[in-house]
Amino acid sequence: MLYDVTIDGKNYRLDLNRVEERWTCRLDGREVDVDAILVRPDVLSIRIGNIAYEAKLERVANELHVWVGNSRFAVEVRDPRSLRGRTRAGDDHGPRKIAAPMPGKVVRILVSPGEEVAAGAGIAVVEAMKMQNEIKSPKKGVVQEVLVGEGAAVNAGDVLAIVE
Repeated sequence: MLYDVTIDGKNYRLDLNRVEERWTCRLDGREVDVDAILVRPDVLSIRIGNIAYEAKLERVANELHVWVGNSRFAVEVRDPRSLRGRTRAGDDHGPRKIAAPMPGKVVRILVSPGEEVAAGAGIAVVEAMKMQNEIKSPKKGVVQEVLVGEGAAVNAGDVLAIVE
C-alpha cells in the first residue's frame, strides 16, 4: 500500500506491503528493515534495523501526533489512491487543508481569500507530467487562505489553500 506521509512538515512516500508474516517497507524509494506489532490500541512496538521503539498515537481535535519516547511528532497520512471527492462524517466541520496530490507546478489559482466555494469547486490547477489536474475543494465553505501562487513548484502533500 502506498501512502504520502508528512512528519513535522516534511513529506515522505511510504510503500508498505505484507509478505507472508513480514512487512516490506520502502521510504522514498529506500528499502527499510522494519517490523511492527500492535501492543494495544494506539500503541505499536516497532523494530527498525536492530533498534526497537514504542510509538504511541495521540489524536487531538483533527490532528494526529506520534510519541516516540519523549519526542512528539505531528503526522498526516494520506492514501493517494483514495477518491478525492469522498467525504466522511465530520469532514464538513472546521478548516480543511487542500493539499497537492502529486509534485508539479501550479499553473492557475481559481479562487481568492474570502471567496465562497461549493464542495467540488476548483481551487487550483497543478501540472504534473504534462497533465493538468484541477484540485477541488472537499467541502462547501469560504477560502480562508491561498498559500501558493501561479508558477510555484509544489511537492505531494504541500498545502495549496485552506477552506473553512
